[in-house]
Amino acid sequence: MISRYTRPEMGRLWSDRERFSIWMEVELCACEAMAAEGLVPSEVAHKLRAAQWEINDSDVAEIAKIEAETRHDVIAFLTHLERRMGPEARYLHLGMTSSDVLDTGLAIQLSRAMDAILNGLDALRQAVGVQARRHRRTVMVGRSHGIHAEPITFGLTLLVWYAELGRQRRRLEAARDSVATGKVSGAVGTFAHLPPAVEESVCKSLGLKNAPVSNQIVQRDRHAEMFCALANLGATLEKMAVNIRHLQRTEVAEVMEPFKKGQRGSSAMPHKKNPIGCENLTGVARLLRSYASAALENVALWHERDISHSSVERVIGPDATILCDYALARMTRIIEGLVVNADRMRHNLAMTGGLVFSQSVLLALVKAGMQREKAYTLVQRAALESWDTGENLKSLLERDREVVKSLGRDGVDNCFDPDLLLARTEIIFKRVLEDD
Repeated sequence: MISRYTRPEMGRLWSDRERFSIWMEVELCACEAMAAEGLVPSEVAHKLRAAQWEINDSDVAEIAKIEAETRHDVIAFLTHLERRMGPEARYLHLGMTSSDVLDTGLAIQLSRAMDAILNGLDALRQAVGVQARRHRRTVMVGRSHGIHAEPITFGLTLLVWYAELGRQRRRLEAARDSVATGKVSGAVGTFAHLPPAVEESVCKSLGLKNAPVSNQIVQRDRHAEMFCALANLGATLEKMAVNIRHLQRTEVAEVMEPFKKGQRGSSAMPHKKNPIGCENLTGVARLLRSYASAALENVALWHERDISHSSVERVIGPDATILCDYALARMTRIIEGLVVNADRMRHNLAMTGGLVFSQSVLLALVKAGMQREKAYTLVQRAALESWDTGENLKSLLERDREVVKSLGRDGVDNCFDPDLLLARTEIIFKRVLEDD
């Protein structure tokens, strides 16, 4: 992933130094587990653990140099370990296959990446919750099909996002649990040269579960579940972004991304304040969906394993988690700094001359004893006239004898009170917030 979208903590997790450090820990834990089973001299395991050192840039460069000759990354890594740790390093990797190291190491990286993403999601959800409570009574028009519908509050819009982010968290937690699975079962998963106790010990030491059954690899449906969860989270972030983008449109102007001092919107037009953050996150969501598609393609491998998944994972593992981490942080900043124009919301609510209260009139007429079809026809006739002439719907209805006869003028007036439509808002807030 390019540096523009890479935050430091997540970038370090996917560095070559960190990857080799994790591989070394896998090998040392395996050696210690073998010693506990009497397969390796205990003093050798202790000596190798004591000889552990911090992988640095020169180690990375040397491993790359060896790999250029061997054309095999794990062999290059083991060769370097033997040179640095001495002859006892021959006891490393006994009975193991490369994927024992690769898949177990990848499980650690993905687990740590998911922990960072979960922390980022918690920060975003908290920010959304704060804004939802702040605007629980900020009245605005609801829209369906992009057309004015009935009054809502901006807090309810945010509450929908808040609840959805909670569901996304549960999906991510399940995916994190699934992908946190290692294996040390050998070339085709039969434990031909190592007992299962070694695998169990290694995975427990590393904070992983061991796969109950594997072939040469941990099965990729686990990884696909994780990438699909990230894509699903990306879809929610995109939903939030798209709605903020619409609300920022000049014609709407109800909500705006934060615009910092010194920021520029356009190289040509000094007046511009563009929703660049939300547009960026819309693009990020597209990438996250593409990574999920690639991960699903990785599930079907030949027999006990082929290598077609490897090149894919070298790209999508870092890219998807780095981008998701970045997207959560960026959306959190947007939500925290959101500019909400309550006056504009009230203006837009009134701009259709009361049309948004048409259902209230319809239901009042039905409750007063009028047949629904007749009531619908009367209200729609007045509403369409309001659309065409721009005259207030309430005024038109007050001139309709049948409507006034059924409801009275006070009854018509009561239909245009937004507070009546929003009376149960607090129940919704209580229902969502108590569900946490």
